[in-house]
Amino acid sequence: MISRDSFRPVAAAVMLTGMLVGAPAAMPVAAAESCPDTEVVFARGSGQPVGLGDVGEAFVASLLEQLPGRDVQVYPVEYPASTDYRNSALLGESDAIAHIQATVANCPKTKLVLGGYSQGASVIEMSSHSLPAPVANHVVAVALFGPPSSPYSTSLWGGPLPVLASAYRPKSIDFCLAGDIYCEDSGSVVPHLMYVQDGKAIEAATFAAQRLTIS
Repeated sequence: MISRDSFRPVAAAVMLTGMLVGAPAAMPVAAAESCPDTEVVFARGSGQPVGLGDVGEAFVASLLEQLPGRDVQVYPVEYPASTDYRNSALLGESDAIAHIQATVANCPKTKLVLGGYSQGASVIEMSSHSLPAPVANHVVAVALFGPPSSPYSTSLWGGPLPVLASAYRPKSIDFCLAGDIYCEDSGSVVPHLMYVQDGKAIEAATFAAQRLTIS
């Protein structure tokens, strides 16, 4: 788990383990952790390095800037993010729901923000159906970037694609850039790579920050 103080976009992959570097060997890591005000659970896109991915990094960085003084921790979903899309996403779903349920059980007052880019968006959508119904009450915002939903994505997936569960839709924001072939009927891969450059990560962070402020 990554805290506000330790978050650096370029180092997200290094900090994925959530271990306290330099902590005495006899001291359990969990003993040094406390329940944050907010936790972001984000799943990166296909082929991106272990960690948050560029969209997740930009989203988290903007969210931290907009929430000064709030204790925010970050959990990058651990999964292959490979081109074996369905099986890879199933592993992501398993990791995401295990972590989210543990957070709700151990830190019931922590407000959750869920997010995902590309295949990671599918991971969050799948997780929304697998989580126990009461968990939705702990989730304040959901941000999805380029969620696969097009005929092209359906062919890669090998069947109907997941969608966000109804309990999470009123608190969600999702983006599909014009011409993104993964979420539009036609287009190319190029727009799918532009969610940071087009400012959508910042827009999503503003949405999440506003919901956190009023919740």
